[in-house]
Amino acid sequence: MVSKRSGVTEPFSRDKVVAGVRRACQGRPVSEDSLAQLGQRVEEAIRAKGAAEIPSNEVGLAILGPLRDLDEVAYLRFASVYRGFESLADFEAEIRQLKAEKGES
Repeated sequence: MVSKRSGVTEPFSRDKVVAGVRRACQGRPVSEDSLAQLGQRVEEAIRAKGAAEIPSNEVGLAILGPLRDLDEVAYLRFASVYRGFESLADFEAEIRQLKAEKGES
């Protein structure tokens, strides 16, 4: 079960994860197969925690890593919504972090 900020709980849905990531990947060279694999990775990560209930923000965190590996532009789109970017500086900071992780300047 996934607990939302509103207090509502609902069953985990791989389809819902894939649908959200699909929106972030719109117009990007990402195949449906890649989306399905990402959904499976996220579900496996969630189930591996072994908790009966998991906060929705942990689902979002479980999405960010695989999405960053899949497509950096889609990752930035998803992260901007998930983390509530409010300014260009938020995007710049995230891009700096991505570059640092890749060893770029």
